[in-house]
Amino acid sequence: MSGGVGPTCNDISLPKEQEQEQKIEEDVSSLKKGQNTTPSKKAGFLSFTQLNALSVITVLAASGMVSLEDFAFVVFSIIYMYFISKVAFPCANPSKDSLVFDPKNKILGLYVSVGAIIGLFLPIAYIFEGIFEGDKEGIKAAAPHVFLLASQVFMEGVAFSDRFALPVRVFVPVFYNSRRIFTIVEWLRNEISKVEQDYRGSLRRLHFGRALAVANMAFWCFNLFGFLLPVFLPKAFKKYYSGYKVKD
Repeated sequence: MSGGVGPTCNDISLPKEQEQEQKIEEDVSSLKKGQNTTPSKKAGFLSFTQLNALSVITVLAASGMVSLEDFAFVVFSIIYMYFISKVAFPCANPSKDSLVFDPKNKILGLYVSVGAIIGLFLPIAYIFEGIFEGDKEGIKAAAPHVFLLASQVFMEGVAFSDRFALPVRVFVPVFYNSRRIFTIVEWLRNEISKVEQDYRGSLRRLHFGRALAVANMAFWCFNLFGFLLPVFLPKAFKKYYSGYKVKD
């Protein structure tokens, strides 16, 4: 996720004997350092989730349904993320700068799954159905939200590495969630403004689009104002600066 190239690349192969010697040396080295043999967060290849998000970004970008402002927002987020990581929040102690929440937390896992279904999977299905039904307005209204959410997923994978401190990792969802609320407002306004008599698609699609836009507005507003800002952000800052105190 760090953007580098990992030690095992398909284009480069070692003879079996050299591979065995290298593996033995790595095992001995890890035992001496008291480390386990699980991969670190410095793995160079993109994760499966990032690849899926990148494919969604590419398809929507090629379709012409994403505005120049949304492209500029993504580019600015990349630049600014690296800027604040160098100026405001350097990664002081990577070994202590770990996760804020336990990844085995079932409630948090369910919450993330619901967000993925409401915010990504259902809108993508809604867009594909609109292609068959010829609902260009509905597709165009939902596309910016899906594009920005896929970009957020990709950037969260980039930020989740030893190069970035916890506040920078929090910056990505807060920054993107704040921007996506405006795109959801436009999406919801577009769905409500549709008149049933003049609507070319099915009545079922009309009601589903409105319900989906309302569900996304409710969920992501709660995510920003009920979870990220009052819970996730303070915990991340507390953990980050407590690491500084330990170091001092």
